[in-house]
Amino acid sequence: MKSDRLLSILLLLQTRGRVPARELAERLEVSVRTVYRDVESLSAAGVPVYAERGRHGGIELLAGFRTDVTGLTADESRALFVLAAQGAHTALGLDAAFGSALRKVMAALPAPHRPAAETASRRILVDATRWRGGPQPAVDLEVLRDAVFADRRLRLRYRHSGERQVRTYTVDPYGLVAKAGVWYLVADRRAAPRLFRADRVHSARLLDDPVRRRRGVELADVWEVLRRQVEARPERLDVTVRVRRDRLDMFLRLTAPLLAGLPEDDGESEWVTARLTYGALGETRQLLAFADQVEVLSPPQVREELARTAASVTGLYRRPGRAPG
Repeated sequence: MKSDRLLSILLLLQTRGRVPARELAERLEVSVRTVYRDVESLSAAGVPVYAERGRHGGIELLAGFRTDVTGLTADESRALFVLAAQGAHTALGLDAAFGSALRKVMAALPAPHRPAAETASRRILVDATRWRGGPQPAVDLEVLRDAVFADRRLRLRYRHSGERQVRTYTVDPYGLVAKAGVWYLVADRRAAPRLFRADRVHSARLLDDPVRRRRGVELADVWEVLRRQVEARPERLDVTVRVRRDRLDMFLRLTAPLLAGLPEDDGESEWVTARLTYGALGETRQLLAFADQVEVLSPPQVREELARTAASVTGLYRRPGRAPG
């Protein structure tokens, strides 16, 4: 609609300053001629907008002009107030700032949209943490946050998974990513992308040197590369199990991240077949927590691993126990 397009032009100019007509046309998916017609319409409506021709020209608002119009629709207003997990803002030390920002946005919303936005904030909550994920270690993100906001290099003392040794790295941060309730620092080390889990950082120190990122590379670009590397790791183990129907709901809740698809369920049998994907053989020991309510059908090496582990546990408890102290 033309009214939406005019408002989009107004907000872009207010945010960006001078913008070339061709760039506006590309953003709004219209012709340059249409952009100039829209500018004339804004001017006729009393908006102090003007166009300058030439190589360094563009469309611009008169200096000092501001509008309080947000241009938000009812659905856009709701979207802003669907809150993500509060822990994200707490971890970054932005709880107070986030609440203040939402109050300001609420005040700026068109009056008819305010009840819908307020209702959305009370009725919808996104919690990115998993059920029964276990207690998460406390993570101090203050120095990491300061580094990514101030564009400074970091000196990390970091312990990798499965290692006791703490290593020291100098890195160039791109930003922080929260993935399923776990925080990661995305950074370059010697111009190569690296992923550091925040709860494995023993200490972090902000350096005086400015960050040295690769030109034209953004956080989303590096995260996509690292995410694909993690997901493409060859340690993939497909496991087929059968689950007693009366334990199926619990099984699905506890193994949801590992499910390779919907279980095969005819609605009548005592057992239901499901398929899981693990990253390593040792991870399949998780299935022993279901005792005789879950049986591995394939592959054979998983059955053998669980049998060995179960025999070891049985042997441990058949020995006389030691008294405390």
